Amino acid sequence: MFFETSKRSMAGLAALISLISISSAQEEATDMEFPEDPNLWLEEVEGERALGWVRIQNDRTLKELEAHSLYDGLLEEARAILTSDERIAGAALRGDYAYNFWQDETSVRGLWRRMPISDYVSGKTDWQVLLDIDALAEKEDENWVYKGSSCLAPDYKRCILTLSRGGSDAAVRREFDISTGSFVEDGFSLPEAKASTSWLDQDTLLVATDTGEGTLTDSGYPLQVRRWARGMDIADAPVIFEGDKKDVGSFPFSVYTEGEYIGGIVRARTFYESDYYLIDYDGMLTQLPLPAKSSFSGYVKGQLIVSLNEDWALGDEVYKSGSVVSYDPDQDHVNLIFEPEDRVAVAGVSSSQDQVYVSLLDNISGRLISFMPTDKGWKKADIALPENGVLSLSSIDQTTGDVLVYYENPTTPETLFYIKEGNAPKAIKSTPAFYDSEGVVTRQYEATSSDGTKIPYFVIAREDVLKAGPAPTVQYGYGGFQVSILPQYSATTGKLWVENGGVYVIANIRGGGEFGPSWHQAGLKTKRQLIYDDFYAVSESLIEKGITTSEQLGILGGSNGGLLMGVAMTQRPELYTAIGIGVPLLDMLRYDQLLAGASWVGEYGSPSIPEERAFLEKISPYHNLEADTEYPRVYFFTSTKDDRVHPGHARKMAKKMEDMGHPFLYYENIEGGHGAAANQEQQAKRLALQYVYFAQSLGLETE
Repeated sequence: MFFETSKRSMAGLAALISLISISSAQEEATDMEFPEDPNLWLEEVEGERALGWVRIQNDRTLKELEAHSLYDGLLEEARAILTSDERIAGAALRGDYAYNFWQDETSVRGLWRRMPISDYVSGKTDWQVLLDIDALAEKEDENWVYKGSSCLAPDYKRCILTLSRGGSDAAVRREFDISTGSFVEDGFSLPEAKASTSWLDQDTLLVATDTGEGTLTDSGYPLQVRRWARGMDIADAPVIFEGDKKDVGSFPFSVYTEGEYIGGIVRARTFYESDYYLIDYDGMLTQLPLPAKSSFSGYVKGQLIVSLNEDWALGDEVYKSGSVVSYDPDQDHVNLIFEPEDRVAVAGVSSSQDQVYVSLLDNISGRLISFMPTDKGWKKADIALPENGVLSLSSIDQTTGDVLVYYENPTTPETLFYIKEGNAPKAIKSTPAFYDSEGVVTRQYEATSSDGTKIPYFVIAREDVLKAGPAPTVQYGYGGFQVSILPQYSATTGKLWVENGGVYVIANIRGGGEFGPSWHQAGLKTKRQLIYDDFYAVSESLIEKGITTSEQLGILGGSNGGLLMGVAMTQRPELYTAIGIGVPLLDMLRYDQLLAGASWVGEYGSPSIPEERAFLEKISPYHNLEADTEYPRVYFFTSTKDDRVHPGHARKMAKKMEDMGHPFLYYENIEGGHGAAANQEQQAKRLALQYVYFAQSLGLETE
């Protein structure tokens, strides 16, 4: 859902469901529906009264933080890193070309561009610009933010481009012809909505979108999937699948393999339980007998590649949760590809038409292995990449199997490796050292949670700072949706915080995926207090070890991590001195009625179910705020254009604190979407404000 530690991933279809745009339709509640909440007016996103309050808070907060002696320097350092020409130009491999999206000080909105893969691997920089987003925005007088492309195999000349206004999830989709460098006249085009598309052939798309009344689920996701032929109005495209209003949504997918597209549909009954269908040549659907808690990860030699998030009993065999298997729909047969051992988790699965790559977390250290289908099963090969770091498979060419993978750790900048199928990895690009990591160490410790479970965490700091005793510390956490928080190289955190003498901590609490599905599922719904206890245990361990004190300890999280911050604030206010709460969920008795909230009931539980509501009442930050309790002066930051987690959460919590007389800071970026920043300039500002807040709150003194 959010944040700076998670930079790139090759997630499966389950991640697609969580990231696919949701409906922009948001019915405003009335005071008659919830008379006990006097702050409902702040849920009116573009309301004049609400934005008036936001501007007052923004002015007050910026006046303070931007006037701090550190601000200008931190802003310039963040900007220099985020716009540096020395950054790795990451790429998507498609056919003979490497495609890249690039933003810098000159191209603020960005350039979509490409070059031959052979040139990219050899280090050339002569890019062919396909679309200048800044020029397009000026020409069309639109605040365009590039959101990605989906191109038609095998030549990849026709693409569906996704363009958002201001960074929101809601976006338009338009067909682009690379050979002419222009949008296709009378081509495929969808109006602004939270949609998804998949190619079937050059004249046919599978589409899930908002086509009017009755076509969205209660979660705001598309209810229907249509087969859309070129030249047809989307409203006239035949509906080939329709789920239930209470589902999360229905989403199409397609995989190009052996010269054709294999199409399918995912019906997400809940966030974690789905039905899978394949589409045959006649448009008929066949439901696959996959377990509900599983993710489709590719199609190799007639076999579906599936990641399991629950045990799958089939005949006399039981395939364990966390494993990767292949399923042959013609033979109704399953083969085991990989079953992880204790403290090893599958971080991601990617496939070409004849090979499967599995990314592993081995006690939170990255490994990469590959598998080839043979007559005797799947043949495993270990990929020789550096150890003791994070590995991120960023792109795989569906046809050739060529791979790009990053390696990094907190003190080692990213190195990009290119793997030509059958060959050893080749380092082709590296990021320079954007901060002085001389003397910086990374140490892994364990804390003991309330139920005795050992919770790993990483401490990143200058060794002299750790030896000197307690120091200003920022502890980051997320704890949800099976998202793993990994010790990556963060140039901005290193430069703005660690290099200046701050300590940075990554807490691998339950709710994440660091140790597989069970690590995530241990904290679902009414068991969620364990996640919060894990986080507090890490904080207490830091204090016990003399790394910091409660007066020097700040915490940071966004989205679901913002909920974690709100709970920590209301449950353990004495433990912390500063709390950064980004794009958060905070009203947990109403979250399911705001934007995408209904889709997360599988994670948090439902306010409509008495047992689950009773638990949510206990942890909901908005409802557990008390007038006579002393809280840290927290810093809220969110975005007006965040149409995934409603900005009303942060607004209402801050307003309630204001009414109770509690001090706080609040900044709402008018654009930026769920990342709270639409471009690198906005991101630089967000980071500078964030670390100024922590520096002044925790007493960090810089030279």
